[in-house]
Amino acid sequence: MTHTTEIRVRYGETDQMGIAYYGAYPLYLEVGRVEAMRAVGMPYAALEARGIMLPVRKLEIEYFKPALYDSLVRIETTVTPPAGSRLVFQHRLFNEAGASLAEARVELVFVDAQSRRPMRAPEDFVRLFSE
Repeated sequence: MTHTTEIRVRYGETDQMGIAYYGAYPLYLEVGRVEAMRAVGMPYAALEARGIMLPVRKLEIEYFKPALYDSLVRIETTVTPPAGSRLVFQHRLFNEAGASLAEARVELVFVDAQSRRPMRAPEDFVRLFSE
């Protein structure tokens, strides 16, 4: 499943040259993840209400071109069905001209909020991303 969303580069995310700071990209990726989950009917808030957390276990980003102040960044987020306790998102970011800005892979882990221990992905969640 692939979901697309856009975010505008804000002034506070840029350096003196008007280029998005590399540390802003994980926030852009989070927007992509949150909106992809919302699009299939499983928002983060619903998981948290069930006592499930999804902390990031691993983050890999490769940068190609800079995102510029006040430009739109298109975030394409692909979700693969969860395997055990892990959930992987692939992200591709593009500028308004369609040039590739970055690619990223983010691995999250399903965690029980009370015990803080890894847990298997809920069956209804697995079904949503397998269809």
